[in-house]
Amino acid sequence: MFEFLPEDVLKGLHAAQARDMRKGSRLSVHVGDDVYPILRLWETGFAVDATRIPALRGFVDIYNGPRHIIQARIIAVEDEHGEMRYEFKRETTITDAPIRDYAIDRPENSGYLPSPT
Repeated sequence: MFEFLPEDVLKGLHAAQARDMRKGSRLSVHVGDDVYPILRLWETGFAVDATRIPALRGFVDIYNGPRHIIQARIIAVEDEHGEMRYEFKRETTITDAPIRDYAIDRPENSGYLPSPT
């Protein structure tokens, strides 16, 4: 459907979509002391605005608002329509619970059955 639109209209649509994604997203990528907004995040990577953000590489931290959710090593994949896509080479999900150094052999009891009286 968009193939029939003039080039100027297509550029305007892409710019409006990028602006809406920047405003609605709480996701951000932190590189050292610099913070950049993330347009989209998926299981294997994320996308940022290529026109406003320099090329990223190496280790980054990804936040959802104030909450640290992912620490990753990234590689650049492609630049398409002003959107730079990065893939995770290594990804570590950050959790609130401490890491266990042992395996749980049995599940914890969730409740007891009442005794028949």
